[in-house]
Amino acid sequence: MRPIKLPSEAQHDAVYCWLSVAQIFKIAARRDWKILSDTYELPLFPLQTVLFPGMPLPLHIFEPRYKQMIGECVQQSRPFGVVLIEAGSEVGGGATIHKVGTSASIVQMRPLENGEMDILSTGQSRFIIEGTHTEKSYLTGIVRDYPLADTDDETIKPLAVLISSMVKQYLEIFATLGEVDVKLDTLPEDPQALAYLTAVVLHMPMQDKQKLLNMASLPSLLRREQRLLNREAQILKALITHGIRSRDDTSPFSMN
Repeated sequence: MRPIKLPSEAQHDAVYCWLSVAQIFKIAARRDWKILSDTYELPLFPLQTVLFPGMPLPLHIFEPRYKQMIGECVQQSRPFGVVLIEAGSEVGGGATIHKVGTSASIVQMRPLENGEMDILSTGQSRFIIEGTHTEKSYLTGIVRDYPLADTDDETIKPLAVLISSMVKQYLEIFATLGEVDVKLDTLPEDPQALAYLTAVVLHMPMQDKQKLLNMASLPSLLRREQRLLNREAQILKALITHGIRSRDDTSPFSMN
């Protein structure tokens, strides 16, 4: 199970998925599978990637257990959960995983030889793992929803306006440094969608992205992103000042 590396044009197109993020949240709110009290079972897909709501995630499925899992998800029109691996490998079993993840909806599937498949999934909503079991060939989580708190806080609107401006500036600087043509003339107006997009765009290690996914409230997430954007912008400006015009990885996206 490995994320498919998107070509640069596809990466640019992925950004525009955020412009319809309100529809994604509507889909995420609809469930056709059984819920037990405030917890429910969710097939888990441990990866070396942090998935945020609204984020596209292409995957190549080749392990038998995940071929079974994705096949069942397609048949039952249900999502699966993506969780970041804390220790261990994507291939094989026994990986230690983080407790907060994001459910993913399968939007496209392309069957391949030997039962393998390429899929395109999209992040829906956050969850916390209460427990796990391996009654099937893949890991299943007993999870509960973990929505962002304080979404009506009065500080959110001015923070969102500031973050929107900072994200545009950040991507402009990144484009100058890495010669990447990234255009985001329109950002999500919804503060929650904007916060998740910012988390995707920030060029940082996955363990740091996990800390953003873990944050309990929308105001705290936006404030943390404000500090990170300030720090990263200063670093990128310094690189430009010193004449460094490229990096090994010029993409602001962390697909893996």
